[in-house]
Amino acid sequence: MSAAHPPAEHPHTSTGLDNAKLAMWAFLGSECLFFGSFISTYLLYRNVTGDGPTSADLYDIPYTSISSFVLLMSSLTMVLALSSVQNGDRRAMRIWLMATAFLGLTFIGGQVFEFTTFVEEGLTLSTSAFGSSFFVLTGFHGAHVTIGILMLLGLTVMSSFGRLGPDDSRPVEVVGLYWHFVDIVWIVIFTVIYLIPSG
Repeated sequence: MSAAHPPAEHPHTSTGLDNAKLAMWAFLGSECLFFGSFISTYLLYRNVTGDGPTSADLYDIPYTSISSFVLLMSSLTMVLALSSVQNGDRRAMRIWLMATAFLGLTFIGGQVFEFTTFVEEGLTLSTSAFGSSFFVLTGFHGAHVTIGILMLLGLTVMSSFGRLGPDDSRPVEVVGLYWHFVDIVWIVIFTVIYLIPSG
């Protein structure tokens, strides 16, 4: 059983906040503006389908709900990863980080399958304003999930070389902030795209 570790000491800053966390919060604030713009654009153009298929023709809400649940469960595994590193259990941390990355990959795989299905049914970026706004919004989010997966794998590699422990859990905390943000944004996107009926 590992011995208890004292809480990590972080350098004092003029704001009283850790610089890495502050930088991540600032970055996420700017990302809110991007996502807000894309969501607003989708709401404006979701009924501009031209001769292409409509959302009613395409959306499989039960399938997307399962995919969304998988992504939301990854927030739980991320919390468990942070708890593990703070308790000095690097092995458990790596397991939970890999579980989080796997759930993220499962979500991306589901999104790729959905995109492929939509393209086969006639919806592409150039089909209509609806298609453009849908693919840009969901694709932008998917890119963020992919970046998050790479961050998680990076943390796992760092831990394997002994560079992460209870005295330096900040990288896991910062990546955790990013991952939870991505999950929360998806809740908003899923609600706007799939649950609010277009009229």
